[in-house]
This record gives sequence, C-alpha cells and structure tokens, in this order.
Amino acid sequence: MNSPLKRAGAIVGVFAVIAAAIFGAAIASPTASLGQETKPHLILTLDKGVVDIELMPDVAPLHVERIVTLTERGDYDGVVFHRVIDGFMAQTGDVQYGKGADISMAGMGGSDLPDVQAEFNKTSFTRGVVGAARTQDPNTFNSQFFICFNDCTFLDGQYTVFGKVVEGMDVVDAITRGEPPATPDKIVSAKIENK
Repeated sequence: MNSPLKRAGAIVGVFAVIAAAIFGAAIASPTASLGQETKPHLILTLDKGVVDIELMPDVAPLHVERIVTLTERGDYDGVVFHRVIDGFMAQTGDVQYGKGADISMAGMGGSDLPDVQAEFNKTSFTRGVVGAARTQDPNTFNSQFFICFNDCTFLDGQYTVFGKVVEGMDVVDAITRGEPPATPDKIVSAKIENK
C-alpha cells in the first residue's frame, strides 16, 4: 500500500526530473529559453565590397532610429563618400547633395527630417567605429556619418558613437581618399538586417 510519504516522494521526483530537463535544456541552448538579443546591422554595398556595421541602439537609440529610417527609405542608396582623410576617417551620408550628377555640395546637406540630439556615450572612437557627423553644434546630427580608419579617441565625448564595423573593414580601407575625392566611392545600396 502506498503511503502518503511515498506518493509525495514520487511527485517530488517527477518535478525534479522535469526541472532537470528544463534546466539542462537551458544550459545546452540558452537562447532556447532566454531568447537571443538581436541587433540591427547596417549593410553597405560599395563597388569594392560589403561593409557590415553593427548598430548600437543600447547606447544611441535616437541615432540608430534615424539611420534605420533613412536606410529603409532608400535615402543612402547612391550617396558618395565625400570626405575621406587618410589615417582618420571616411565620411558619407549626405542624402540631400551626396548623389546625382552634381555632388559639388556634398557634405553640406542632410535629410528632410529634424536634427537629432547628441547621445554621447562611453564607447571610444577606435578603428572601425562609426560616429555621427555634425556641425559645431553637438545637436545637429541629421544623416551624415563617418567610419574611423584608425584610433580616433580624441573624438570621445564630442561625437556620438552609434555603430562599429564587424565585417568589411578592408573595404573601408580601400575607399578613395580626398576632400572630396576626384572619383568618389559611393554606397551602391544600403539595407538593415537583424542579426
């Protein structure tokens, strides 16, 4: 005859097996139970290759939102790299003047959206980091951005970091230099992917 104590022991044993199975599954595959965080990536296709930039909504949500909006509208497609300084950075993103037959004013424009407030953060401007271009007023980011060729930590705390190149830095290194370059490289197409 089953005593209440044996039945309680059996129930506890069943719960222990179920808990072990769930806990074991979580250890074997933490994303199955905890959910994997994805980040938006800005994928730039240039004539020389593809650049994958992981965006950082956790440190600069308003900047990332703007980049995503302009990318999804197709505004970056065809935009040139209008200011490329060897050993420093490559700047692009002028969706107003940075494409078409006459790009003589590239670097002077932005989008039809209002400027974005600065979101200074503790991420340093190291090689491959992507920052928001602006005027002397820190709250004037609109559409232009730059990618650092080398260490640019002297910009820390003065410009907003919102991304980092995770693949294709060799493509960035190959961008034609000049202010503006005689024959500028351009963003053939831009898209957002969540990874």
